[in-house]
Amino acid sequence: MEYLVAGGKESLAEKLQVLTDAAKYDVACTSSGVERKGNGKSIGNCVAAGICHSFSGDGRCISLLKILLTNECIFDCKYCRNRRSNDIPRATFTPEEICTLTMEFYRRNYIEGLFLSSGIIRDPTFTMELLCRTLALLRNKYRFNGYVHVKAIPGADPEVIERTGYLADRMSVNLELPTAEGLRTLAPNKHRRSILTPMRQIQNGIQANRNDLALYRHAPRFVAGGQSTQVIVGATPESDYQIINVAEGLYQKFGLKRVFYSAFVNVTGDKSLPALPGGPPLLREHRLYQADWLLRFYGFRAEELLDEKHPFFNIMLDPKEDWALRHLDQFPVEINRAPLEVLLRVPGVGVKSAQRIVAARRSASLSFRDLKKIGVVLKRALYFITCSGRMMYPVKMEEDYIVRNLTSEKDRVQFGSDGMSYRQLSLFDNGEFTRSVTVEEQLQAAVGQL
Repeated sequence: MEYLVAGGKESLAEKLQVLTDAAKYDVACTSSGVERKGNGKSIGNCVAAGICHSFSGDGRCISLLKILLTNECIFDCKYCRNRRSNDIPRATFTPEEICTLTMEFYRRNYIEGLFLSSGIIRDPTFTMELLCRTLALLRNKYRFNGYVHVKAIPGADPEVIERTGYLADRMSVNLELPTAEGLRTLAPNKHRRSILTPMRQIQNGIQANRNDLALYRHAPRFVAGGQSTQVIVGATPESDYQIINVAEGLYQKFGLKRVFYSAFVNVTGDKSLPALPGGPPLLREHRLYQADWLLRFYGFRAEELLDEKHPFFNIMLDPKEDWALRHLDQFPVEINRAPLEVLLRVPGVGVKSAQRIVAARRSASLSFRDLKKIGVVLKRALYFITCSGRMMYPVKMEEDYIVRNLTSEKDRVQFGSDGMSYRQLSLFDNGEFTRSVTVEEQLQAAVGQL
């Protein structure tokens, strides 16, 4: 197959401007999970200190050179800025140009690795061949040993995806929309099966490679950093309950490292897309990330967090607080006796602080002051815990009372400068009434902070 692609008359700088801008809507960009050291012969490494985890204000990773091979595309997905019918500037890198950019940016210490995706040019296999050729040049000709994350193109020849997997540290296949119905509506050229097929291939390849490494220490690594995917939130009418169930299924059935959630941004103006009078659903995206964390590290199941009668997260509370308030019969929890899995379900108690509690209480009973030193967020946890049988202060175990204290600045327990003393404010403190903030105002404030 011919690898060379006509790049047009644009300068390299002009192409870079077009193709970095085109890549900004893909959030499935991460640089964790690989610990490959420098070998003394190549440039770059993937040890923890060599990957700079730098993030923009909206949480997107900026430590990697994040570009598209091309923003040309034969598909016409209604939500995509790069769709075939959009009248936008188009550009295509050659594999050599991407290698040159990566090496020059790396030598100047601007980046620590590469995130490479692409529109579909000619057909999926041809595009995947170009991506594979780029990585082969980067690894073999330019001796680049740093981090590389590349997209697997659904519908491409499995043999090309396999070759690419031995050159990349992480691969991702974007699910895009949570359900097959959503794909049929907004991305008629894409099919759920064609997306899940390379995802399964990568999963099987990773497992087979682990078996090879167990037998042969120096066997080549296949997608050592695992695989991830991206789900667009808000372009189609799926509920949070449907989305987290899809995410849970992907973690369990495909062994994914991460599911990324991207608040829908209407960049095409297509009439079939939903109107966004309040802007992108950023707060909803944030709640899904918090719930995703609970699925992966806190032992929660999707069916515990939401159900068909309660299909959306409460945007005023984080998912763990919301769950705890719906299960007040399980609280308060005695800090000095509760097992680790119970501590992980207490709002304000993280994984590390729960582990520290279990270790520290072996030698002495813990007080609220000890919990603060350990890292427990007492302003949330105090409603759900006791220390040696006592609560931090008298609390009514009533949902409305706790919600008011967790969400209202007026009624929230106020801590002193020592972080331990407190007082309950009344309605008449400061001689004025504080009105409640609407959901719309909170969303606008969230957007304004980005």
